[in-house]
Amino acid sequence: MRDYKKYTVWQKSHQFVLDIYKVTKLFPKEELFGLTSQMRRSSSSIPTNIVEEAGRKGDKDFCRFLYIAFGSANEIEYQVILSKDLDYMDNETASGLFFQIEEIKKMLNKLISTLEG
Repeated sequence: MRDYKKYTVWQKSHQFVLDIYKVTKLFPKEELFGLTSQMRRSSSSIPTNIVEEAGRKGDKDFCRFLYIAFGSANEIEYQVILSKDLDYMDNETASGLFFQIEEIKKMLNKLISTLEG
C-alpha cells in the first residue's frame, strides 16, 4: 500500500484543486452547474485518482490511474483556456493555473515512466 500523501504530485494537485475552487467562486452564478462544476470535477479527479490507486497493489494498476489523472489534467487545461476566453479570469490567474497544470503533468509523466521502467 502506498502513502499517497508522500507523493509531491498529489500534494501539488491537491493545492491545485484548492486554487480552482477559489477561482471558480468568482465565476458567474449561471456557470454553477456548468463550467464551475466541470472544472471542480476535472481538477479534483487528478489527486482522487492518485489516492484511489494508492490503496491497491501493483505498478500496472497504479499507472492506469495515473494515465486517467493525466487525462483530467488535459481536460482542466482546456477549461482554463475556455474560462480565460470567456473573461471569467484574468491573464495572470490563467498563467498561474497553466504553470501548475504543466508542473503536475510533468510529475505524472515522470512517475508513469518510472513505474513502467
